[in-house]
Order: sequence, then structure tokens, then C-alpha cells
Amino acid sequence: MSEKNLLYKGKIIKQLYFASSLSCSDISTLIDTSLPVTTRMINELVKENDVLETGLAPSRGGRRPQLYALRPDRMYTVAVAMDQHFTRIVITDMLRQPVSRLEKVELHLARNADALEMLAQKLDDHIGRTGIEKERIAGIGIGMPGFVDSRKGLNYSFLSSGEISITEYIQERVGVPTFIENDSSLIALAELSFGAARNKKSAMVVNLSWGIGLGLILNGKLFRGYNGFAGEFSHLPLFSNDKLCSCGKMGCLETEASLVVVVDKALEGVRNGRVTMMKEEMLEDNLDSASYAVIQAASKGDKFAVELLSESGYNIGRGVAILIHLLNPETIVLGGRGAAAGKIWQTPIQQALNEHCIPRLAGNTQIEVSALGYDAELIGAAALVMDNSLVT
Repeated sequence: MSEKNLLYKGKIIKQLYFASSLSCSDISTLIDTSLPVTTRMINELVKENDVLETGLAPSRGGRRPQLYALRPDRMYTVAVAMDQHFTRIVITDMLRQPVSRLEKVELHLARNADALEMLAQKLDDHIGRTGIEKERIAGIGIGMPGFVDSRKGLNYSFLSSGEISITEYIQERVGVPTFIENDSSLIALAELSFGAARNKKSAMVVNLSWGIGLGLILNGKLFRGYNGFAGEFSHLPLFSNDKLCSCGKMGCLETEASLVVVVDKALEGVRNGRVTMMKEEMLEDNLDSASYAVIQAASKGDKFAVELLSESGYNIGRGVAILIHLLNPETIVLGGRGAAAGKIWQTPIQQALNEHCIPRLAGNTQIEVSALGYDAELIGAAALVMDNSLVT
């Protein structure tokens, strides 16, 4: 098969992955190729059992077009979502459905020289348990915190890889093409591809987690900045509180608004006798279960838990006001781990915008809670593979 035909087929597969099903005419427009050539390529993909006919599109008058979709088991992606303390791994098919059991590993990144080796071993073991041949895996997509240069395959904050890149190291160890991206950027990619930011020209996706990350969507595309470091929202110097941030500076947004701060304040309050359904043992186990306990309590109307999230939300809103003044986005999407608290975030953020934002600038910006929630980073990791790999 010619290299040109391989390229056409790769583009078709990519479009079908992100759209789920399309007509031949739609595909032709999306890949900017003539309808006869597109039709021929699709027919070949159907014959090769890579693409399936899935029925006719709804009638718009005239003949109803045939719809096409990828065969679910044509290829697979390995999606990895990392934060400073926990790593999640799952394998998904071409319809973005899991085909392996989600694996959650406690893997601390800070001051851990063995973290990259441990990650590579976990990935190899996870793939091995499924029995899926590595040749049928399009790639491994990894979202991770820190200063990530996706083009060079490096993370300047975590996962030291010596003389080679992280992507080269994992690809050599596991034997599968590997792509990395900042976790907040991947959450934004998921929202742009499948969520609240789909078809939006400008959106800011706030990652509510151990820090306060940010993925930027400008002109309908993910914006990474010059070195890929755009979106360090967590480190806006908003406070004169003399609290040391994880970045080494003081007064950052993270020091007053992250889920780490929320958990610490919850534990302090419980020990000081605050009336709440939260128990000390719930908040002492680990950050993952502790943050879940606070969010669950708030969702059930616990006054103290709601108070903690509201305080955090107000501080986040102060930062969001700056984003609105600078970028005038259409939508602010609240995503990541903390999105499980849902609408509890919206009122305090809106209050901060009312106080700190020029009304004409903020008036048309919508604040939405992600429907993808905590799964967004995994969804974005799989999308990263398909966005970078013209699989054939």
C-alpha cells in the first residue's frame, strides 16, 4: 500500500475515533480530501474489517447517508492518569470503552528516584495481564503533573529519566509508542474532544486537585504555550500569607485553594471539635480517601464541609477573574478530582467574580461542572494517543 493511502486511512481512523460515527461526506470534509478518494479509502477499510457500516444517518431530506464507525477491537490505547501520589491505568478500545480493569497504584512522584522504573513495570504488567498483543496497541498516553514538554518527552518536575526522554524510556521498556502531556492539558483535551468544551472557541478548564491546574483552549485548539508550560494557574501569587507553596514560592493560589488545603483544614476542624459527619480517621488515611470524604460530606449537606469547599471555591474564583480579564473565555469548565463536588463550587466562584470581575467581561462567561469528572484525564490520555498517532 502506498504511503499516501496509509496517510489517508490514518486520518479517517482518527476522525472516526473522535466522532464515533460519520458519513463519507463528513469524513471527506474533515480530512480535506475529495469524496471519490475518501469513498475508496473507506471501502478498503471496510473490506479490511477495520471500519464497520453502522446504519443510515437521520433524514435531512433526500437519500440518507451511510454511517461508518471503527471496529472496537481494531486497536487499543493505554490511558494513564498520574498525580503526585496516585496513578491510574486502563486500556480502552476504539469506542473509548475499557477492556481492562482500572488499576490504581499509590506512586509518589516527589523525591522518588525509582518512580519512572516503577511506572514502566506497572504498565508492562498491566498490558501483560490482558493478553493483548502489543502490536495491537496504538500507544500509551500519560497525563502527569509538573512542567511537561510533550514534544521532547520530558518532565522537568518529576520522573527523572537521565540521558533519554521519559517517552523513549517507557517505549524501550514496554515496547509501545508513548506520549506524555501535562495532566491539566489532558483534562482540557478530553473536554475539547468529548465534553463541555466541545465546539467551543475559547474555554478555560480548571483542574481541581492537589493543585489548581489549568488547560487552555484558544481558537478551538489546546494551547500549550512556547515550551508547553502554559496554564500554571496554581502558582498565581494571589495571597500575602507567607505560606510556602510546592513550587518554592509563597502566597500562590494553591496554598489557599487546593484539595490538600481543604483536607488539612477539615482535619484541623475535626480535631478542634467542629460539628460534622466527618471523622478523624476518614481524614488521616490518605489524601485520596480524605478528599473523597470531604466531598461526600459536602454533597450530603454537611455545613463544615460545604464551608471548606466554598472558601476554596471563592479563592479559585479570584484566580478565574484574572483569566476572564485576560482572555475573555466563552466557558469555564470545572473538572478533575474535585469536580465530584458539582455545583457546590459554582456559587462561591460566582461570588468572587461578582466582586472582582468587570461585569461586562464576566457577563457572558458560563461556568460549567464537567460531566466527564475524574475520568477526564484518562479520556484525554487515550485521545492524546489518537491525536498523535496515525495508526494504520
